[in-house]
Amino acid sequence: MSMKIRLARGGSKKRPFYRIVAADSRMPRDGRFIEKLGTYNPLLAKDSEERVKMDVERVQYWIGQGAQPTDRVARMLEAAGVKDKTERNNPKKGTPGKKAQERVEEKAAKAAAAAEAAAAPAEDAAEE
Repeated sequence: MSMKIRLARGGSKKRPFYRIVAADSRMPRDGRFIEKLGTYNPLLAKDSEERVKMDVERVQYWIGQGAQPTDRVARMLEAAGVKDKTERNNPKKGTPGKKAQERVEEKAAKAAAAAEAAAAPAEDAAEE
């Protein structure tokens, strides 16, 4: 049985509230879980101590039992100092899409054409 430490959503529409739970990975997101390990309220300020609460000892126990934290929970554990920080790299995130690249190429071509047109009369005047 593969275990996950993940978020289970609660709260009403547009008012999210999450429980940090240890659950079987085959169970649905908001479905059956084995143990509640803490809470996460994204509506509170980032510096608020009430935003993320978790039982660190139980989290460490479940990690010792082989439970894998999800990406978001892993970031919370890194902030709490339970888990070592991992290096993240997404080199494609900053690159523009196809249409944006086409617009940049068009703009560069127009600028080059305008520069050539402006340079041509200056050369003609210099030859005379």
